[in-house]
Amino acid sequence: MDSLLNALLPLSRRIDTMNTSIGKRLSWLILAAVFVSAANATVRKIFDMSSNSWLELQWVLFSIVFLLCSPWTLLSNEHIRIDIVNSLMPKWLRNTIEVVGHSLFLLPLTVVMVVTSIPFFLRSYGVNEQSGNAGGLPQWPAKSLIMIGFALLFVQGISELIKRIAVMQGRIPDPYGETPLHHPAEAEAERLLAGLEVEHIVEAIEKR
Repeated sequence: MDSLLNALLPLSRRIDTMNTSIGKRLSWLILAAVFVSAANATVRKIFDMSSNSWLELQWVLFSIVFLLCSPWTLLSNEHIRIDIVNSLMPKWLRNTIEVVGHSLFLLPLTVVMVVTSIPFFLRSYGVNEQSGNAGGLPQWPAKSLIMIGFALLFVQGISELIKRIAVMQGRIPDPYGETPLHHPAEAEAERLLAGLEVEHIVEAIEKR
Protein backbone atom coordinates (compact mmCIF):
# COMPACT_ATOMS: atom_id res chain seq x y z
CA MET A 1 0.00 0.00 0.00
CA ASP A 2 2.82 2.42 0.88
CA SER A 3 4.59 1.93 -2.44
CA LEU A 4 1.30 2.30 -4.33
CA LEU A 5 0.47 5.54 -2.51
CA ASN A 6 3.98 6.88 -3.15
CA ALA A 7 3.41 6.26 -6.85
CA LEU A 8 -0.09 7.77 -6.89
CA LEU A 9 0.48 10.91 -4.80
CA PRO A 10 2.49 12.68 -7.58
CA LEU A 11 -0.40 11.91 -9.94
CA SER A 12 -2.80 13.45 -7.42
CA ARG A 13 -0.68 16.61 -7.24
CA ARG A 14 -0.66 16.93 -11.03
CA ILE A 15 -4.44 16.53 -11.16
CA ASP A 16 -4.84 19.16 -8.44
CA THR A 17 -2.56 21.57 -10.30
CA MET A 18 -4.44 21.06 -13.56
CA ASN A 19 -7.92 21.57 -12.11
CA THR A 20 -6.81 24.54 -10.01
CA SER A 21 -5.40 26.22 -13.11
CA ILE A 22 -8.56 25.49 -15.12
CA GLY A 23 -10.83 26.67 -12.32
CA LYS A 24 -9.00 29.93 -11.66
CA ARG A 25 -8.94 30.87 -15.33
CA LEU A 26 -12.49 29.90 -16.21
CA SER A 27 -14.02 31.50 -13.11
CA TRP A 28 -13.39 34.88 -14.79
CA LEU A 29 -16.07 33.93 -17.30
CA ILE A 30 -18.64 34.82 -14.64
CA LEU A 31 -17.53 38.43 -15.05
CA ALA A 32 -17.81 38.06 -18.83
CA ALA A 33 -21.34 36.67 -18.41
CA VAL A 34 -22.27 39.67 -16.26
CA PHE A 35 -20.99 42.09 -18.91
CA VAL A 36 -22.79 40.24 -21.72
CA SER A 37 -26.02 40.19 -19.69
CA ALA A 38 -25.77 43.88 -18.83
CA ALA A 39 -24.97 44.87 -22.42
CA ASN A 40 -27.80 42.76 -23.80
CA ALA A 41 -30.30 44.25 -21.34
CA THR A 42 -29.08 47.80 -22.02
CA VAL A 43 -29.34 47.43 -25.80
CA ARG A 44 -32.79 45.87 -25.48
CA LYS A 45 -34.13 48.65 -23.23
CA ILE A 46 -32.55 51.62 -25.02
CA PHE A 47 -32.62 50.58 -28.67
CA ASP A 48 -35.41 47.97 -28.52
CA MET A 49 -33.02 45.43 -30.08
CA SER A 50 -31.99 41.99 -28.96
CA SER A 51 -30.02 38.98 -30.16
CA ASN A 52 -30.66 35.34 -29.35
CA SER A 53 -26.98 34.55 -29.87
CA TRP A 54 -25.95 37.01 -27.13
CA LEU A 55 -28.69 35.72 -24.84
CA GLU A 56 -27.58 32.12 -25.34
CA LEU A 57 -23.94 33.14 -24.87
CA GLN A 58 -24.81 34.07 -21.27
CA TRP A 59 -26.08 30.54 -20.68
CA VAL A 60 -23.01 28.97 -22.27
CA LEU A 61 -20.62 31.09 -20.21
CA PHE A 62 -22.42 30.16 -17.00
CA SER A 63 -22.46 26.48 -18.04
CA ILE A 64 -18.71 26.55 -18.63
CA VAL A 65 -18.09 27.90 -15.13
CA PHE A 66 -20.62 25.60 -13.47
CA LEU A 67 -19.38 22.39 -15.13
CA LEU A 68 -15.66 22.95 -15.67
CA CYS A 69 -15.02 24.64 -12.31
CA SER A 70 -16.79 21.92 -10.29
CA PRO A 71 -13.53 19.91 -9.90
CA TRP A 72 -11.89 23.02 -8.42
CA THR A 73 -14.83 23.31 -6.01
CA LEU A 74 -14.28 19.71 -4.90
CA LEU A 75 -10.54 20.30 -4.58
CA SER A 76 -11.15 23.42 -2.45
CA ASN A 77 -13.48 21.44 -0.15
CA GLU A 78 -16.31 23.86 -0.93
CA HIS A 79 -18.85 21.27 -2.07
CA ILE A 80 -22.12 21.04 -0.17
CA ARG A 81 -22.14 19.14 3.08
CA ILE A 82 -23.92 19.48 6.42
CA ASP A 83 -21.03 21.12 8.29
CA ILE A 84 -22.71 21.21 11.69
CA VAL A 85 -23.09 17.40 11.57
CA ASN A 86 -19.79 16.71 9.83
CA SER A 87 -17.80 18.73 12.38
CA LEU A 88 -19.20 16.68 15.28
CA MET A 89 -17.96 13.39 13.85
CA PRO A 90 -14.60 11.89 14.82
CA LYS A 91 -11.88 12.28 12.23
CA TRP A 92 -11.74 8.57 11.34
CA LEU A 93 -15.48 8.55 10.61
CA ARG A 94 -15.28 11.67 8.43
CA ASN A 95 -12.43 10.12 6.47
CA THR A 96 -14.35 6.87 6.05
CA ILE A 97 -17.43 8.73 4.80
CA GLU A 98 -15.26 10.62 2.29
CA VAL A 99 -13.71 7.40 0.96
CA VAL A 100 -17.06 5.58 0.71
CA GLY A 101 -18.78 8.61 -0.82
CA HIS A 102 -16.11 9.10 -3.46
CA SER A 103 -15.83 5.40 -4.28
CA LEU A 104 -19.50 4.41 -4.36
CA PHE A 105 -21.26 7.61 -5.38
CA LEU A 106 -19.09 10.32 -6.94
CA LEU A 107 -16.89 8.20 -9.21
CA PRO A 108 -19.68 5.90 -10.52
CA LEU A 109 -21.87 8.95 -11.21
CA THR A 110 -19.13 10.69 -13.18
CA VAL A 111 -18.47 7.52 -15.21
CA VAL A 112 -22.17 7.17 -16.07
CA MET A 113 -22.38 10.84 -17.05
CA VAL A 114 -19.30 10.67 -19.28
CA VAL A 115 -20.40 7.44 -20.97
CA THR A 116 -23.93 8.72 -21.66
CA SER A 117 -22.87 12.23 -22.68
CA ILE A 118 -20.41 11.08 -25.38
CA PRO A 119 -23.11 9.81 -27.81
CA PHE A 120 -25.28 12.77 -26.78
CA PHE A 121 -22.49 15.10 -27.95
CA LEU A 122 -21.56 13.06 -31.03
CA ARG A 123 -25.14 13.04 -32.36
CA SER A 124 -25.33 16.80 -31.96
CA TYR A 125 -21.92 17.33 -33.58
CA GLY A 126 -22.72 14.93 -36.43
CA VAL A 127 -25.72 16.94 -37.57
CA ASN A 128 -24.15 20.30 -36.64
CA GLU A 129 -27.12 20.96 -34.35
CA GLN A 130 -28.16 24.58 -34.20
CA SER A 131 -30.26 26.54 -31.75
CA GLY A 132 -34.02 26.32 -32.00
CA ASN A 133 -34.13 30.11 -31.69
CA ALA A 134 -33.57 32.31 -34.73
CA GLY A 135 -30.00 33.60 -34.80
CA GLY A 136 -28.98 31.38 -31.90
CA LEU A 137 -25.69 29.57 -31.33
CA PRO A 138 -24.70 26.04 -32.38
CA GLN A 139 -25.71 23.51 -29.73
CA TRP A 140 -22.93 20.93 -29.93
CA PRO A 141 -20.21 23.04 -28.23
CA ALA A 142 -22.47 23.51 -25.20
CA LYS A 143 -23.31 19.79 -25.12
CA SER A 144 -19.61 18.91 -25.10
CA LEU A 145 -19.30 20.69 -21.74
CA ILE A 146 -21.18 17.87 -19.98
CA MET A 147 -18.67 15.29 -21.19
CA ILE A 148 -15.63 17.46 -20.41
CA GLY A 149 -16.91 18.66 -17.04
CA PHE A 150 -17.68 15.20 -15.68
CA ALA A 151 -14.39 13.81 -17.05
CA LEU A 152 -12.52 16.49 -15.09
CA LEU A 153 -14.66 15.78 -12.02
CA PHE A 154 -13.84 12.07 -12.35
CA VAL A 155 -10.07 12.62 -12.30
CA GLN A 156 -10.44 15.06 -9.39
CA GLY A 157 -12.45 12.43 -7.54
CA ILE A 158 -9.57 10.01 -8.08
CA SER A 159 -7.18 12.61 -6.67
CA GLU A 160 -9.37 13.19 -3.60
CA LEU A 161 -9.64 9.44 -3.01
CA ILE A 162 -5.86 9.05 -3.20
CA LYS A 163 -5.30 11.89 -0.73
CA ARG A 164 -7.95 10.68 1.69
CA ILE A 165 -6.49 7.15 1.80
CA ALA A 166 -3.00 8.64 2.25
CA VAL A 167 -4.31 10.73 5.17
CA MET A 168 -5.87 7.65 6.78
CA GLN A 169 -2.57 5.80 6.36
CA GLY A 170 -0.67 8.69 7.92
CA ARG A 171 1.32 9.31 4.74
CA ILE A 172 0.37 12.99 4.39
CA PRO A 173 -1.23 15.60 6.67
CA ASP A 174 -4.90 16.31 6.14
CA PRO A 175 -4.94 19.00 3.39
CA TYR A 176 -8.19 20.41 4.80
CA GLY A 177 -7.41 20.19 8.50
CA GLU A 178 -10.32 20.42 10.85
CA THR A 179 -13.66 21.18 9.22
CA PRO A 180 -14.88 24.53 10.60
CA LEU A 181 -18.32 24.72 12.14
CA HIS A 182 -19.05 27.83 10.09
CA HIS A 183 -17.97 28.91 6.66
CA PRO A 184 -15.29 31.68 6.84
CA ALA A 185 -17.71 34.15 5.25
CA GLU A 186 -20.28 33.39 7.95
CA ALA A 187 -17.67 33.83 10.66
CA GLU A 188 -16.66 37.21 9.22
CA ALA A 189 -20.29 38.32 9.04
CA GLU A 190 -20.79 37.35 12.69
CA ARG A 191 -17.67 39.31 13.67
CA LEU A 192 -18.93 42.43 11.88
CA LEU A 193 -22.37 42.14 13.47
CA ALA A 194 -20.79 41.76 16.90
CA GLY A 195 -18.75 44.89 16.24
CA LEU A 196 -21.88 46.83 15.30
CA GLU A 197 -23.63 45.70 18.46
CA VAL A 198 -20.69 46.88 20.57
CA GLU A 199 -20.79 50.28 18.84
CA HIS A 200 -24.50 50.64 19.58
CA ILE A 201 -23.92 49.81 23.25
CA VAL A 202 -21.10 52.36 23.50
CA GLU A 203 -23.27 55.04 21.85
CA ALA A 204 -26.13 54.30 24.27
CA ILE A 205 -23.80 54.61 27.27
CA GLU A 206 -22.38 57.91 25.98
CA LYS A 207 -25.88 59.37 25.54
CA ARG A 208 -26.68 58.59 29.15
